[in-house]
Amino acid sequence: LRPNTFQGQQLRERMTMNMPLLHAMTWCIALCGCHALLPSLKFSTTVRSQIVPPYAPPIASRHVSLSASASLNDASLAPGIRAIDSALPTLAPLFDELRALPYFRLYSCDMLASCEYLPQDLFECYTESCEIYPVDDDEVPSEIKNSDFQEHQFELDGWARWDMPSDDYYDTSLFPEDYTGYDGSEIWRFIHDRIGFHEGAMSTDEYDADDWKADFNKAVSGLHAMVSAQVIMGMQKKINHDGAIDPASYEWTDPSAEFERRLGPQGETPEAVENLYFTMMLLLSAVRAARERLLMDCDMGNIGDSKACQTLRSILEHPLLDDPNIEAASHRLRQHALKDSNNLWEARMRTRDLMRIMNCVQCNKCRFHGKISTLGLSTALQLTVGHRGDGGDVTKIHRVELAALVTALGKFSSGIGLCL
Repeated sequence: LRPNTFQGQQLRERMTMNMPLLHAMTWCIALCGCHALLPSLKFSTTVRSQIVPPYAPPIASRHVSLSASASLNDASLAPGIRAIDSALPTLAPLFDELRALPYFRLYSCDMLASCEYLPQDLFECYTESCEIYPVDDDEVPSEIKNSDFQEHQFELDGWARWDMPSDDYYDTSLFPEDYTGYDGSEIWRFIHDRIGFHEGAMSTDEYDADDWKADFNKAVSGLHAMVSAQVIMGMQKKINHDGAIDPASYEWTDPSAEFERRLGPQGETPEAVENLYFTMMLLLSAVRAARERLLMDCDMGNIGDSKACQTLRSILEHPLLDDPNIEAASHRLRQHALKDSNNLWEARMRTRDLMRIMNCVQCNKCRFHGKISTLGLSTALQLTVGHRGDGGDVTKIHRVELAALVTALGKFSSGIGLCL
């Protein structure tokens, strides 16, 4: 921790006050574990397996085929799904290179913000796997810091309300997505039950009713599916590295069982993978809409040197972004929004709520990645819908929103890769 920053001092004081508790805890009581803002897409109290098999089958073998329109609730997504499946082997590796660029890996986040939506016990995830720390000041390029401070203003009735920039920047490459065991079911229950829409047609068709509110639900469900995919991949990595997952420290220990439960067609949310693709298409369309703006930032030197710009260009010029089939999701959302443009303020308000509920996440690594992912989704919605349903102005998108949008696309590409 850096005591010379306000947030660093606050966190150090809070840890000092709880030092007796910290000393009483042992690392074997690993209560948290993460990038799961939540373990499951719906909420189950079923007792998990307490016996970890010596070998877990590769999760990639758990193929969920959605290329046939007959298996989809929205058949119009089938061509886009096939296009994504075909392109992913060449697209996904490019995001590994992109993650190394400061523009896309450094974010100033408020990790001490209070939860405004739920009463919570004073509990922190004190395990090493949950915690993150800010980078040193000299590791943040001045161009990024200056841009974030200059762009701190936001529209009161806008889609996003990002944390105010500070001297504390966190690095996604130092603290990547992980399975830390954190149980965020309370957070996701609030998201689905309170932030999602359930009245009217959505009461009988939550994700595919003829309404932009169903599209919103579908996009949020896709976000949740991505998080679940990241959790499952984190579980598999732990098994590959350690040989097993300690059931005394982690509630979920079998990645294959978790895949079936969270993402499988017979699982708790049968549409999970379809919704994952739907949100991926929204992000792809938004990145295409922001392409010229990103290329302009490259030319101005904001992204980095020529090598960094070439890495970004390889993604922006990928044929998938120009495939008309990926427009199915954004076309559906935009057509619904244009029919009910006077009520789109509800979508903007609930998207801001979606971002703020991340302050209730008590695993800092989960909170960090959750904030980036929700900002990426809100940016996609902003570019797709705008205020009246006809799209947003890309010139008004901030640096941190562009970075989160592209970073979220990378998260979704790896999540879909789990299902291939």
